[in-house]
Amino acid sequence: MWDMPTKTGSYIAGDGEFTRDQRYIATRVTADGRDGFPVEPGRYRLVVSRACPWANRAIIVRRLLGLEDVLSMGVAGPTHDARSWTFDLDPGGRDPVLGMERLQEAYFRRFPGYERGITVPAIVEESTGRVVTNDYAQMTIDLSLEWTAFHRQGAPVLYPPDARAEIDEVNAVVFADVNNGVYRCGFAGSQAAYEDAYGRLFARLDWLSARLEGRRYLVGDTITEADVRLFTTLARFDAVYHGHFKCNREKLSEMPVLWAYARDLFQTPGFGDTTDFDHIKRHYYEVHRDINPTGIVPAGPDLAGWLTPHGREALGGRPFGDGTPPGPPSAAETVPAGHTPLGDAR
Repeated sequence: MWDMPTKTGSYIAGDGEFTRDQRYIATRVTADGRDGFPVEPGRYRLVVSRACPWANRAIIVRRLLGLEDVLSMGVAGPTHDARSWTFDLDPGGRDPVLGMERLQEAYFRRFPGYERGITVPAIVEESTGRVVTNDYAQMTIDLSLEWTAFHRQGAPVLYPPDARAEIDEVNAVVFADVNNGVYRCGFAGSQAAYEDAYGRLFARLDWLSARLEGRRYLVGDTITEADVRLFTTLARFDAVYHGHFKCNREKLSEMPVLWAYARDLFQTPGFGDTTDFDHIKRHYYEVHRDINPTGIVPAGPDLAGWLTPHGREALGGRPFGDGTPPGPPSAAETVPAGHTPLGDAR
């Protein structure tokens, strides 16, 4: 999901608490096609922006599961206007598969006059150009459970049956207080709303630090959906949320356990190599003009720390369980060298 401005162009929540619109297109792509959209190689395109933490989750899961050859990916630019995300990174400003300039076209082809946010990630049917779903939370679960026939050999089990209840429980509180909590800080319309969100955010980060102090991953001894969901917020914390959203009790790099945990994941194939810090910073600082009127994008922070040793191997755990890491991303899907600390390490 991603936040679009109000009709006045503002992201700030009036004079009170920011509330996220969680009304999504509930259609699902499933193995049995019960919603009219069966899993089929080459039928759908995953449209993302690397700036967006919710879309970044789908990019990570698609890559970990090895679905690149069966589910194509279109990447919108890091900024948008009140209408839609645009494909300004592509030649001629059009997605080469969908032929569209704006993601809005896919929404309108299925729902003429669609009035809610034109959000990423979105799955679009290639042949019709119609959006199928933008339900980002269900989307990654379905990539794990409904697309299994097309997972790569050695794909990890990100949503194991015996751990789903615990994963769901962790995800619920992390969403409320951290994933969405940073936005509740940044888009708060009053001091009281901001301070409430700030208190909940850092209380939950302290809870996560305590949970992760003696265990390598959030649930069990392998990477799961829960780690993917937390990582994309942590990856943006120092670059954006600490300053831009006033989440400034501490930087991530000043929280020893969470910083080591985030570096461990960043250095794991599928995580850091899908993270584009240039797009992340450009989006927040250029688009949220009611928070950052000048549109100036900070030059920092120094990203070199993401590649420093984290020491989390001492806690045990097996990142991919009985599986294997994914191979390197294709040239077409590689984050540009200047947008990541991995650029000099390749």
